[in-house]
Amino acid sequence: MKTLFQRYRHALVLLYGFIYMPWFMWLESRANLPYHVIHVGLDDLIPFVEYFIVPYLLWFAYVAAVFVYLFLKNRREFYQYCIFLFTGMTLFLIISTVYPNGHLLRPTDFPRNNIFTLAVQVLYQADTATNIFPSLHVFNSIAAHCAVANNPALGKNRLIRGASFALMVSIILATMFLKQHSVLDVVSGVLLGIVMDQLVYRTDYSAVRIGWTRRRKPEEA
Repeated sequence: MKTLFQRYRHALVLLYGFIYMPWFMWLESRANLPYHVIHVGLDDLIPFVEYFIVPYLLWFAYVAAVFVYLFLKNRREFYQYCIFLFTGMTLFLIISTVYPNGHLLRPTDFPRNNIFTLAVQVLYQADTATNIFPSLHVFNSIAAHCAVANNPALGKNRLIRGASFALMVSIILATMFLKQHSVLDVVSGVLLGIVMDQLVYRTDYSAVRIGWTRRRKPEEA
């Protein structure tokens, strides 16, 4: 058991779920309270396309698959992925708490009746149209793709990297074509993802660590 714990002790980061889920559920419980409506003119020009429910739902498997792969294969990259995800998710919770938000974009009826529109109806019933800024579907998709692109094994495989990028883009588009998010939610999610990519994968912190170590040595002497 001790050996198993030492090998998989990084699973302790999953305790974050005990912070995120109760907080998120509390936010969802406020859906009937007044909130700030997020809307831009471009939202009205984007048509409803039910077929985007496919990539939208693939998001769950996509984010989870990258999580499990890194958990088993590379502890350092797993931590990077978690920092990326959890930072954005925490900011989302804080923003939704101090700035209750939602949209009024969902269609009242559907132009077609098929299995895809049925799936969208189920989605609408399960997910409220509140707490949408920034879009976690967008942000977490970017996090997953950045993790794939920066992994030595996955990132060098053009097929995997290309498929990951295509899925990320299709998920981002799905949030708008399914009327789950405003363009503003999407843009904010993309910008937050770009910032986190720079902080997690593009910034060299070695100089900071070395500088801190050098400053500590005289004090320790």
